[in-house]
Amino acid sequence: MLDSLLTPSISAATPDAPVLYTPSLTQYIRRKTVTVNIGDVPMGSDYPIRVQSMTTVDTMDTQGSVEQTIRMIEAGCEYVRITAPSVKEAQNLENIRKELRARGYTTPLVADIHFTPNAAELAARIVEKVRINPGNYADRKRFEYIDYTDAAYAAELERIRDKFLPLVRICKEYGTAMRIGTNHGSLSDRILSRYGDTPVGMVESALEFLRICEDEHYYNIVLSMKSSNPQVMVQAYRLLVQRLDEGGLKPYPLHLGVTEAGEAEDGRIKSALGIGTLLEDGIGDTVRVSLTEEPEREAPVAQALIDRYTNRAADSQPIPGITTYPINPFQYTRRTTHEVANFGGQNVPRVIADYSQLTVLDHDILQPIGHFYLPVPDKWRMNDLGADYIYTGSKPAQFMLPNGLKEVLDYAAWKTIADQINAFPVLTAEEFLAAHSQSAQLHTRLNFVRLSLPELSDELLNLLRVDKTVVLLVSTTNAHAMPELRRLFVQLMNQTITTPVVVQRSYAEVPQEDEPLYASTDVGGLLIDGLGDGIMLSSSGELGSLKRLNSLAFGILQAARTRITKTEYISCPSCGRTLFDLQETTATIRQRTDHLKGVKIGIMGCIVNGPGEMADADYGYVGIGRDKIALYRGQQVVKKSVPADRAVDELIELIREDNRWIEPEKVETF
Repeated sequence: MLDSLLTPSISAATPDAPVLYTPSLTQYIRRKTVTVNIGDVPMGSDYPIRVQSMTTVDTMDTQGSVEQTIRMIEAGCEYVRITAPSVKEAQNLENIRKELRARGYTTPLVADIHFTPNAAELAARIVEKVRINPGNYADRKRFEYIDYTDAAYAAELERIRDKFLPLVRICKEYGTAMRIGTNHGSLSDRILSRYGDTPVGMVESALEFLRICEDEHYYNIVLSMKSSNPQVMVQAYRLLVQRLDEGGLKPYPLHLGVTEAGEAEDGRIKSALGIGTLLEDGIGDTVRVSLTEEPEREAPVAQALIDRYTNRAADSQPIPGITTYPINPFQYTRRTTHEVANFGGQNVPRVIADYSQLTVLDHDILQPIGHFYLPVPDKWRMNDLGADYIYTGSKPAQFMLPNGLKEVLDYAAWKTIADQINAFPVLTAEEFLAAHSQSAQLHTRLNFVRLSLPELSDELLNLLRVDKTVVLLVSTTNAHAMPELRRLFVQLMNQTITTPVVVQRSYAEVPQEDEPLYASTDVGGLLIDGLGDGIMLSSSGELGSLKRLNSLAFGILQAARTRITKTEYISCPSCGRTLFDLQETTATIRQRTDHLKGVKIGIMGCIVNGPGEMADADYGYVGIGRDKIALYRGQQVVKKSVPADRAVDELIELIREDNRWIEPEKVETF
């Protein structure tokens, strides 16, 4: 059943025959939606993509909530969401709203509801929009598998209808909008039992509630499919769009977000990888970036993601259409490639550092990319973020590189060096064709060939079929970069070319704070679909940018789940339900555990964002009461009601018990 649900639909009726999840695979066309009225800030494809965030102050703190909401509005939020975990918080939304209106702020407010239909029904009479989670609105999660008959499942749907209808009718009466927001980690036992922990289950969870709304002729609805795993999140949104179309349902606006993205650069990478991938395909009508930081810091990040698409259609160069699409957009499959050196095949994607604007004169210049020379023992040391290759352009390195790092040079420079075995050439497409026609010297194991989509000729494709020493280094100058690069991969796949591909992107003209957002979208959007065997990021060429871009490259690979090199933190952005200082605790846990390569730790402010929201975390740290913590192994609680001042130590002991703890090394500073 699930296989049939995940089969992409292809139409050959148009030059660019898209799967249904996007208006076009090669042009920037924003998905057409109905308009949803939310106060005086409507949402939908006839309006700009909206920015929103969520307060972190206790909802019962009226003044604190008002002040924080104002800071968020002034930072760019067009909607502000406030948690209402019980009736008393829902009641206090009226006081918050009145104070904001008295101070001249008319920004629509959104009540965030989990578990409490009576709070939702009250809030719907007060604020402009209510968010409900179909995973816990009418169900309680007990992590039980239930083998439903069709009749029993239909009876469950009737029970949900009875519980949900009062809210639908109140929203319809008061003109209140609603978001039906599925979260990957909080799917009900009923959905998990029938559809599994899958994007299909996420979509069906929302559609069950949506059909009830449409039966009542209530259409003022926004939908979302959030996950802390960007890959799952992207697949779920794509599948939702297709299901809406196939089921004859209205094209509702979509709220985009990656849950529990975390903090700092990692949080921005993970958010951009999920949100940006969908925006590239014209999907998304409002954006919330979930960072474990103050909420007013989220809005500028969301706006920076959105701003890339303001003039995208006008700035883009035409991309040839697609008639046969070989990628299943709803299920991850890595593109089949043959192995060349340590690229392709079963190898993890490789990282190439771009030193072409510098002269590699001494050992210390390699420190930014994770390679450290120790003079006394006369040895090299490499950390977890050690780049695999260094591109030196036309100027060869002036010393012997460490064993874990190989040099790549322009073809003309490579032909002049003495050691042509341990360095590799990069040729232009023209040079590569000429070298073959003239039987010129090439490396016997690995040759990089620079390529853009317009250069992918039949002659070159024929050579790639026979020359198994090639790794393509692909790039584009198109503003619609990711779709053009994807189009190149599609051409290779349709021609059954299995040559490995490294994706190069250059951000010399991009503000530094936007580099993680752009690169995570452009490269991460390909990795999510199994496209890419390496990454090379280029910038201004300054020494300081090398460390930043090297860390960014590894961060993108980690967020895309294609190469794990460091500890992963799944931390919620905090809200009025949070029961401890989430930012401080996250920083403390990171400080003590960030050497545990490959371990995933979930840090959740309350039980709403507890075991379910952590989804695939190895360990969980969840607030269950004021300064009381529950510790999880996977989704199973193993220590209850641990005092907060001992909880981090107890978490480390839990990791020790599983033999996954290693003592942090004392790293020498240089």
